[in-house]
Amino acid sequence: VQLVESGGGMLQPGGSLRLSCAASGFTFSSYNMSWIRQVPGKGPEWLSTINTGGGTFYADSVKGRFSISRSNADDTLYLRMNSLKPEDTALYFCARVPKGDSYYVYNLRGPGTQVTVSS
Repeated sequence: VQLVESGGGMLQPGGSLRLSCAASGFTFSSYNMSWIRQVPGKGPEWLSTINTGGGTFYADSVKGRFSISRSNADDTLYLRMNSLKPEDTALYFCARVPKGDSYYVYNLRGPGTQVTVSS
């Protein structure tokens, strides 16, 4: 049972990036899935959740700039990030939401992929 993120990198402000999260070892389509980011010295920040029906939810800090999606055929979660800002610099990881639990909770996460936004 694991999640593995990819797609991070270093880019300039205003740029775009798409993160991917490959899931394995569990029935991906049965779980709500989230993206979360963390900066060293700070707590994790919930960004977005997509539920099993495709409904999407976003934190105010990324609403209108980030877009979450999923491919149940490929067991993959995505995060499209546009208009990136230096304050978006963080370790981004995907997470599985326990069934019936709040979107802010997770019981499985990947190691993360680093996104650095700098001029």
